[in-house]
Amino acid sequence: MMNQDNKRVVCFGEVLWDVMPTGRKPGGAPMNVAYHLRRLGIDSTVISRIGADPAGDGMRSFLNGIGISTALVQVDHHQATSEVLATIGSHNEVSYEIVAPVAWDFITTDPHSVKAVAQADAFVYGSLAVRSPQSRETLFELLRHARYRLFDVNIRPPHYNRETIERLLSTADAVKLNHHELLEISGWLGNRSDSEYAGAVLLQDRYGLAEIIVTKGEHGASYYTPSFRYDYPAVPVSVKDTIGSGDSFLAAFLAQKLRGESAESMLSFATTLGAYVTTQSGACPPYAATDLNRFMWEKYLS
Repeated sequence: MMNQDNKRVVCFGEVLWDVMPTGRKPGGAPMNVAYHLRRLGIDSTVISRIGADPAGDGMRSFLNGIGISTALVQVDHHQATSEVLATIGSHNEVSYEIVAPVAWDFITTDPHSVKAVAQADAFVYGSLAVRSPQSRETLFELLRHARYRLFDVNIRPPHYNRETIERLLSTADAVKLNHHELLEISGWLGNRSDSEYAGAVLLQDRYGLAEIIVTKGEHGASYYTPSFRYDYPAVPVSVKDTIGSGDSFLAAFLAQKLRGESAESMLSFATTLGAYVTTQSGACPPYAATDLNRFMWEKYLS
């Protein structure tokens, strides 16, 4: 792992097993983000819930093995640990069959979680885990204590609704979403064009967002603030699968932001790590600083 910084991030939401043709791999956007932050030298932890079952035991072992504390991972004696059927289709795009209910639908508030969020430099959360009333109310309570709120939009039909998405946007300091999600949400506000810029401006005006990060796959990424826009191209790679690439992008972006880096540095590093992860299998491949340095060196010399 890379050198440690004195920065802390708490991620909230689903932890699960991605069941793929090649076998089971640990996943869930919040856990993926925490994993990559840890790899990048940021102290990260996860607030989630697993079942009292072999799959939960396996997840706990995995988290402990990668240095992520399980102190805030609750155990449910009635609901199972989440397992998701992931299918890789044409153009290496991934589709998911997400079962409900599962343990992370019942995350509860406790003093330890509140304290962790209040002390963290950033609080990262998504939209999937708030499909259930229990986890939704827990997240809204924790948001009251966060210093910096980063909303990672993760629209998975039918596991979302407009009212909840808009409430989460209204409380966020920053939002990360892909191009399709941006057009869908801005469409709710009257955007009838395919203009990314028009959609971003609508979101800024409606929800008071200080930062918007838009990922666009092979077309790179863009970063918006009320005063400027910065675009960065994608890194061309031979894709193995896209599972977790957006999560690694977000982790790299946040790691650079917490270190006070520029918009160019944030997007450059984020697109590079996101590209690297697509060349590997699964959302959480092992890597070290030397692996990323070699990858960056090869890509920028090619």
